[in-house]
Amino acid sequence: MSATLAESLGAVVGDRVSTARAVRDQHGRDESFHPAHPPDAVVFPRTTEEVVGIVRACARHSAPIVPFGAGTSLEGHVHALEGGVCVAMGGMDRLLDLNAEDMDCRVEAGLTRVGLAMHLKATGLFFPVDPGADATLGGMVATGASGTTTVRYGTMRDNVLGLTVVLADGRIIRTGGRARKSSAGYDLTRLFVGSEGTLGIITEIALRLHGVPEAIAAAVCSFPTLEAAVATVILVIQSGIPVARVELLDEVQMEAVDRYSDLDYPVAPTLFFEFHGSSGAVREQSEAVGDLSAEAGGSGFRWATRPEDREALWRARHEAYYAALALRRGSVGWATDVCVPISSLTENLLAARRDIDQSGLLAPIVGHVGDGNFHALFILDPGDQETLGRARAVNERMIERAIDSGGTCTGEHGIGYGRIASLASEHGEAVSVMRDVKRALDPRNLMNPGKIFPATPRAVSGVPVDNAG
Repeated sequence: MSATLAESLGAVVGDRVSTARAVRDQHGRDESFHPAHPPDAVVFPRTTEEVVGIVRACARHSAPIVPFGAGTSLEGHVHALEGGVCVAMGGMDRLLDLNAEDMDCRVEAGLTRVGLAMHLKATGLFFPVDPGADATLGGMVATGASGTTTVRYGTMRDNVLGLTVVLADGRIIRTGGRARKSSAGYDLTRLFVGSEGTLGIITEIALRLHGVPEAIAAAVCSFPTLEAAVATVILVIQSGIPVARVELLDEVQMEAVDRYSDLDYPVAPTLFFEFHGSSGAVREQSEAVGDLSAEAGGSGFRWATRPEDREALWRARHEAYYAALALRRGSVGWATDVCVPISSLTENLLAARRDIDQSGLLAPIVGHVGDGNFHALFILDPGDQETLGRARAVNERMIERAIDSGGTCTGEHGIGYGRIASLASEHGEAVSVMRDVKRALDPRNLMNPGKIFPATPRAVSGVPVDNAG
């Protein structure tokens, strides 16, 4: 990083800029298997105005800008592929406004999901989007996150009311509002949801909240085959039973979870359910799902109604990735991600399991199967290129089948730089329209270059270049 850029950044944030190798390394990696790419410097803003100053300083020096939340992304979103400045948003973590009567709030982008839950603890409200990791809410917006509760409450796209965004030229825009609907102009809010830091830096978010249910119950049920478990999910969804969560863990993942979390569930394909509502509604939903599960050969229903028991159950589910890594000491993980129409779930999931087994790979399957989203967690030896090649081939077939079924190459992880080719396969000519939007808002390709679209040369002297391949 040039001395003049360092001086410009220091003039904005004081001593909250670092070029220390350890700090740069920490902010040049995420939870993915992709090799780390550290930035040239890391800055720690505390206000939207400071973000504006950072962006303008970087623009003057043609320096790439990479927003960073908690580093929990899975497709290399925060990797500084072309160096530049990492804007670490963790210091902007305030709850700015809470409107209990309207069930909404406004937060800074660096506030985490768990941090927001702590603020809401005594309000009778909660924010439902739960990707598992304690990600920042800004990062969750940027990647279009979802998770275990999507089947009932939707994704980030459904729960974001508005945004404050700093654009590549330093302008501040505010999108959306607190009204529950609007037909005023383009929907810029959802343009930025899933934009992965390529269009601007999100600094504030208005979120939809939900009332804490009167009653909550969770259950675990084992099945003789993967097909029986998936068939049960399809029946539950098609029957209109409003489950809040329905998660699938195959037998490989259940063995890993039992070992890692010291549990004793059968090593068999397993569904984790959760039900929300009034006491009577929860009881009716639970009984209906129990009957459908039994018809498909499900057995060993275990119920968890006490909060501590439910927390233990879902903690085990959220730790599935680390449980899978523990199956092979010293391994690295690659979590894939496809989503298909519910009617195509059985075909796609069974084909993925068959491909994995025939390829001789170790890869549990887990899924938010209530919305057709599932993951294969490839457990790989670092540096083993031959095994990685087999995993890539299996993943490519999974994506191809998903797209052929009318699904998507990623239900929640995003594109980053790991799925650029898959995006083109899925959307074809529509990708060129996405490029046009990118060019219009970031003509010099300073915002997180190399993500979503192939990396291309940037302007180095203030001269705009074609930025989207």
